[in-house]
Amino acid sequence: MIFDYETYKVIWWCFVAVLLLGFALTDGWDFGVGMALPFLGKDDTERRIIINTIGPTWEGNQTWFITAGGTLFAAWPLVYAAAFSSLYIALIVALFALFFRPVGFDFRSKVADPRWRSTWDWGLFIGGFVPPLIFGVGMGNVLQGIPFRYDELLRLEYTGNFFKLLNPFGLLSGVLGVAMLAMHGATFLHMKTEGVIAERARRMAMAAAALTVVLFAIAGMWVATALPGYRITAMPDAGTAFMPPAKTVVVAAGAWMDNYGRWPLMWAFPAAAFLGALLAFALSAARRALASLFASGVSVAGILLTAGAAMFPFVLPSSLMPSHSLTAWDATSSHKTLAVMFWVVVIMLPIISLYTSWVYSVVRGKVTAAHIRENEHSVY
Repeated sequence: MIFDYETYKVIWWCFVAVLLLGFALTDGWDFGVGMALPFLGKDDTERRIIINTIGPTWEGNQTWFITAGGTLFAAWPLVYAAAFSSLYIALIVALFALFFRPVGFDFRSKVADPRWRSTWDWGLFIGGFVPPLIFGVGMGNVLQGIPFRYDELLRLEYTGNFFKLLNPFGLLSGVLGVAMLAMHGATFLHMKTEGVIAERARRMAMAAAALTVVLFAIAGMWVATALPGYRITAMPDAGTAFMPPAKTVVVAAGAWMDNYGRWPLMWAFPAAAFLGALLAFALSAARRALASLFASGVSVAGILLTAGAAMFPFVLPSSLMPSHSLTAWDATSSHKTLAVMFWVVVIMLPIISLYTSWVYSVVRGKVTAAHIRENEHSVY
C-alpha cells in the first residue's frame, strides 16, 4: 500500500467525482438531445437526424453511470446502503424513465406509423428529461440533509418519503439540472447537425445557458445565506471508519461555505460554472459550435464541483441526526480495499478514456438527411 488510509479516502473522493463528471459530461448531452427531440425535430427525417447524433455512443456513455454506482458500492458501502434505501422511490422513478431509452432507440424506426414513432419520441424525451430532474432534486436534498439515523446496532432508519423531496430548494436544484444538461445537449446538437436543426439547437443552447446562469446564481445565494449546512466539530482518531455516530456535527446557515473560506482556490469552481455558461451563450450566438460545446462542459463540471467542494468531506448528511452523517472519513471501505481498487482505476480509467476518445473520433462529423437516406435500414 503506497498511501496511508486517510490519503486513500481523499483519493477515492476524487475518483468518485471523476466518474460522476464523466457521466454528466458524456451522457449529459445524450439527456439534453432527448429533451430536445420532440421540439427541434419537425418531421420524421429531422427527428431521425437528432436521434442519430447520439445513436452510436449513448450506450457507452451510460456505462459511466453504472461504473459510478459500482464504485460507490465498493468505496463507500455505507453511503450506497443509506442512499439507495432513503432515495429508493426517486431512484426507481429515474430508472424506469431510463428504460425508455434502449427501447425507444431500438424500436422507434421499426414501424413506419407516425403515431408509433411519435410515441417513442416522447418516450425518449421522458428518458432525457426525468433522470436529470430526479438527480438534481436528489442533490438539492443531499445538501439539505437526508432524514436518516442509525440505531444502537447501526441499523439504518429513514423517516422521509418521496414527496418530501419535492421541497423548494430540491425543485430548484432539479430545474437547474435540467437546464444545464439542456444547454449541454443543445450545444452538442449544434455541433453535430446543420441547417435548420443546427439553428434551432443554437437558439435552444442560448436560452438554456441563460437559464442556467440565473438558476445557479439563485441556488448559490440560497446556499451561502439561508440553507443550513453541516460542520464537523469533533472527529475521534482522525476519522474512525464504519462508526459514523462517533463524531460531532453542528448545523448552521452558511456552513457549506466553510471550505471556500479555508481554501480560496475552490472559488475557481463556481467561477467556471458561470463563465462556461456565459461563454456557451456567446459562442452559440457567434455560431462557434465546437467551442460552445466545450464551454458548456466547463459549466457543467463547474456546477457539480461547486457542490462537491462545498460538501467535502460530507457525502450524505443526516438532517435527522447530524452526528450520523456519512463522510469520506467514516463511511469508506477498508484500507486494503481502497488500495486494491486504486490500482484498478489507475490502470483501467486511462484505457476507457482513450477508447472513448477513439470512438468519438471514428463517428465525428455531422449527421445529415443524406446520411439517413443512404443508411435507411442501419441507423435509428
